[in-house]
Amino acid sequence: MKTYDLIVIGTGPGGYHAAIRAAQLGLKVLAVEASEVGGVCLNVGCIPTKALLHAAETLHHLKVAEGFGLKAKPELDLRKLGGWRDQVVKKLTGGVGTLLKGNGVELLRGFARLVGPKEVEVGGERYGAKSLILATGSEPLELKGFPFGEDVWDSTRALKVEEGLPKRLLVIGGGAVGLELGQVYRRLGAEVTLIEYMPEILPQGDPETAALLRRALEKEGIRVRTKTKAVGYEKKKDGLHVRLEPAEGGEGEEVVVDKVLVAVGRKPRTEGLGLEKAEVKVDERGFIRVNARMETSVPGVYAIGDAARPPLLAHKAMREGLIAAENAAGKDSAFDYQVPSVVYTSPEWAGVGLTEEEAKRAGYRVKVGKFPLAASGRALTLGGAEGMVKVVGDEETDLLLGVFIVGPQAGELIAEAALALEMGATLTDLALTIHPHPTLSESLMEAAEAFHKQAIH
Repeated sequence: MKTYDLIVIGTGPGGYHAAIRAAQLGLKVLAVEASEVGGVCLNVGCIPTKALLHAAETLHHLKVAEGFGLKAKPELDLRKLGGWRDQVVKKLTGGVGTLLKGNGVELLRGFARLVGPKEVEVGGERYGAKSLILATGSEPLELKGFPFGEDVWDSTRALKVEEGLPKRLLVIGGGAVGLELGQVYRRLGAEVTLIEYMPEILPQGDPETAALLRRALEKEGIRVRTKTKAVGYEKKKDGLHVRLEPAEGGEGEEVVVDKVLVAVGRKPRTEGLGLEKAEVKVDERGFIRVNARMETSVPGVYAIGDAARPPLLAHKAMREGLIAAENAAGKDSAFDYQVPSVVYTSPEWAGVGLTEEEAKRAGYRVKVGKFPLAASGRALTLGGAEGMVKVVGDEETDLLLGVFIVGPQAGELIAEAALALEMGATLTDLALTIHPHPTLSESLMEAAEAFHKQAIH
């Protein structure tokens, strides 16, 4: 049996970060991958989705460019679009493979199954290690009454735009995946209806900024229905007849569509992994239980990323991978970080820290500052004046608690807010920081000034 200092199962963002950091720290590392290097994010998640979003946004800008005095007649080549998406993915996954090799990480293809606390089996061969890191990721969650297949898509199938666009698409789920893919298909020409069970889209985020994003999507022609659930469908000659009902009960309705995209969440990919053999415990939702060191119930066995706990975000998995690897190498690292979230629609939505309600429940004396992008010169020049920057703080201590943004490049702007929270910044710190003008970033300064009732704009 071959032995290593560390075996990492899965080479998604968390897994390959863990493997490389462990190798940098001098460990002999084996990385095992059952599918494609790069995991869900690079192959069928973050990267291909963002490629399609960029293409759809470019097409949208060409269609509305006449308002700027520019005339264009765009044509859509779905086969070429699919090829470009795959080209982006191939370049990045190839890069990860090169990074693993360059850092001396041994890569083994195959499905890994735990046969003991520190032992795995791959293709009939056994491999041992002093430590294990489980980075197996997640997979789409199926909805009762909507089994995945030809008519009901998961997020992976929805990426295959080259196989044709439905004229009518129903998206079930108002989280990031549903919103992003819903906008892609709307901008590529489909009629899109999106339903969400909770009172507002992005139910885990700030309701006020989520409502602004909803309004922007509705202006594009996406029909958004909240407090609504789908209970089943019947396929007829004219399409899929989907039955919708109010979440709180009442009279339902029927919509007729060509395809249904189920985007109600994801579940940890741990089936067949043999967790019981290693006595690794999971919670009631199937996520592997971990502590702040990313260590499971078994000493020396770590779990990271989507397999471990929400939020299911690549950048969270990356940090968790580094922490697990450092602990496997004998260091003492713990996860204690602010995790920003981004929805890459247009306009984008981004948030980090506590919402108003969360801050109130935590006992803070909550106060907010808001800056509408309609007052931003830079946002106006970009044609993206619909949006807002909102800061949440403690009135007594002036401590910054959370930031939520709707508007162009919100995903880039939120990094400054995340840094401010990590540094324990106050609203005064943000207000006194000189930002270049005209930029979108100065909107954060303006919102901090509004918090103190000192707004200029």
